[in-house]
Amino acid sequence: MKKFFLIVFAFTVCLQSKAQSSVDDNIEPPLELNTITTSVPFLIIGPDSRSGGMGDVGVASSPDANSMHWNPAKYAFVEDDMGFAINYVPWLRSLVPDISLSYLSGYLKRNDNETIGMSLRYFSLGDITFTDVNSNVIGQYKPNELAISLAYARKLSEQFSIAISTRYIYSDLTGGQTLQGGLGTHAGQSIAADISSYFNKEVRIAKQDFDWALGLNISNLGNKISYTETAVRDFIPINMRFGSSIGTNFDDYNSLSLEFNLNKLLVPTPPKYNDDGEISGGMNPDVSVVNGVFQSFWDAPLGSKEEFREINYSLGMEYWYAEQFAIRAGYFYEHPTKGDRQYFTMGAGVKYNVFALDFSYLIDASSSINGSNPLANTLRFTLIFDFGALEANS
Repeated sequence: MKKFFLIVFAFTVCLQSKAQSSVDDNIEPPLELNTITTSVPFLIIGPDSRSGGMGDVGVASSPDANSMHWNPAKYAFVEDDMGFAINYVPWLRSLVPDISLSYLSGYLKRNDNETIGMSLRYFSLGDITFTDVNSNVIGQYKPNELAISLAYARKLSEQFSIAISTRYIYSDLTGGQTLQGGLGTHAGQSIAADISSYFNKEVRIAKQDFDWALGLNISNLGNKISYTETAVRDFIPINMRFGSSIGTNFDDYNSLSLEFNLNKLLVPTPPKYNDDGEISGGMNPDVSVVNGVFQSFWDAPLGSKEEFREINYSLGMEYWYAEQFAIRAGYFYEHPTKGDRQYFTMGAGVKYNVFALDFSYLIDASSSINGSNPLANTLRFTLIFDFGALEANS
């Protein structure tokens, strides 16, 4: 137990240091905003309470039913033959009351080496009132978006696995409304894929056994999306997440794991334009999907300094007692010029027999330069069913 308290103390110091560095960044003038935007951003919202309570880490954590979002390759190492999870997130609740994300995911283990994963993501944007240029109401609509995913995960060795996922994306934001000038609108659709890998190994440090893992997930590799009949098409949020975790059992009752993630959007950075509308810094963002992915590593107008600002950092901790009660905490950092999402998270979970119940809570830690974080006070709720345990107890 002495080691446990030492690790918890070190983790707390890391969080405090990270928060202080975010404050220091904000006093360095000037801060020129250059946020990367994409269509269908609901695809990269963390849907589950476990990762939500750990600062939105998850690419290298132990596998569970929600691995589809963070790293489908983890499914190859699940212990049970079948399981699924139901997640619900009231989104941006500090701004509007009726936006929410619902996420259903699960897996089916075919054999010791192969696992099939599935998920359904539904994002409701609440009630929207459409008006004309004279502010006359022309209709009511409930915009919504959804994504259906299927993954195949396979072990290539006792320690390493890969996965390939496919995804159908549907985004209906206008309900077919006609814009000014007679331009018609329609639902946006896209097909995307994920490529992911997962490695875990037992290591021994200071006479203590640890489970060490690495994870990589490149997600939403897919075609651009459009909502009108024009040639204008937008990138979907192609995303790369890399991370590592380490955990240990101190005794038969107490276990602790720590995880660190790096996250970067693989889409073009908006360039700078001069008064004539010509690019004066950065690169042309109107490129193909493949070119956009590679270009995203060196196209920032301010060079490598801005490229590093586009990387988000997250750190999380999870403590279990008797494999029944969990306490989680974490921190997420995004540079002020790239969105300024900075927040602490906390969460808890309870596992009993065939099901587990988790929740998480987000605490705003963003700088004052861009105002308060609209994600403040976000809650997540998750219910997980473990059919392996059900079969074992039947």
